[in-house]
Amino acid sequence: MVTGAVSAMAAKQAERLKEDGNNCFKKERFGAAIDAYTEAITLSPKVPVYWTNRALCHMKRKDWTRVEEDCRQAIQLDHDSVKAHYMLGLALLQKEEYADGVKALQRALDFGRGANPTGYMVEEIWEELSKAKYMEWELLSARRSWELNSLKETCVAALNQQRALDMSRTEESSEEDYSSHTEQLKALDRVFEKAAEEDKPTEVPDYLCCNITLEIFRDPVISPSGVTYERAAILEHINKVGKFDPITREKLDPSKLVPNLAIKEAVAAYLEKHVWAYKTGC
Repeated sequence: MVTGAVSAMAAKQAERLKEDGNNCFKKERFGAAIDAYTEAITLSPKVPVYWTNRALCHMKRKDWTRVEEDCRQAIQLDHDSVKAHYMLGLALLQKEEYADGVKALQRALDFGRGANPTGYMVEEIWEELSKAKYMEWELLSARRSWELNSLKETCVAALNQQRALDMSRTEESSEEDYSSHTEQLKALDRVFEKAAEEDKPTEVPDYLCCNITLEIFRDPVISPSGVTYERAAILEHINKVGKFDPITREKLDPSKLVPNLAIKEAVAAYLEKHVWAYKTGC
């Protein structure tokens, strides 16, 4: 009984300290907030929100190592913590650990959509995930481009060297030999242009884009009339404009919107192959 009473008192004191930390955070007194959350953690170390609150303070101070540490601890206590995965992703990106950072942000997005599909954090997480994916693609694309250019230069040099060797073995070069060499160089250009095509942004197919946002789908839902919209965009239309389908003008109840899993999978497959589409519009 005594142990239980002590634990209850510690939990209450920890909550008061959390509130103190929250008040300090609002006033941008991040050092004082960290101290308050640290005391709360000492009293009740198994409450994940204390860890994520302190991580947020560290993030404001750009102390990314401590952000990572606190977020990992919070995730051990609550694997579904959206904020912990989100801030962990940001911390890893700051350390240029792009692959792991993207994975953490993707988990945050998945958990966020499950908890509150239209919440502000879902949009915020998507923006950060898009930037991270695009940044990762830029680095890989630059590397591939350099490798392709180096290989092309080597191939051109080899063809020119062979051409010079052939010319040294004959007294004169024929028009046919010159044409053959030119065609080889053109063929080489075509091969390398084809190899570089995947890294060249093009237009995203219309069926993968929302008619309201004119951006690639993130969380597509289909209306009873068969039109697919971005969930947040169609809900905003219903709330601000009226309960009707903006395309067909038919009555539309938000409860009738159903996730379009086929389009969602198509978008995922497209983005996997064309990562640049995270940044470009439709």
